[in-house]
Amino acid sequence: MTPDVLKNIADTLEARREAAPQSSYVASLFHKGEDAILKKVAEEAAETLLASKDKDKLHLVREVADLWFHTMVLLTYHGLRPEDVVMELHRREGISGLDEKASRKTT
Repeated sequence: MTPDVLKNIADTLEARREAAPQSSYVASLFHKGEDAILKKVAEEAAETLLASKDKDKLHLVREVADLWFHTMVLLTYHGLRPEDVVMELHRREGISGLDEKASRKTT
């Protein structure tokens, strides 16, 4: 269902959740907490947008990889995995975007 590379990264991220902050970049992010992780996701999203505007495809791919990685850190922080996102994408498959959005409950 989920490509092996995403599963492998998710497994590594889970292993680093409780690791000492000085042991890895990811462990230090987890130690700093959700705000630090959210800041990295926002930063990588902005860099992705700028790479797109630059029309540099390799730069764009690298920035999207950074964005996906940091989003996976955020998922792990919340006890989620890429498989959870893939299941949601499967649920939406074949449904009009307009219909899917209209079916969401508003809060």
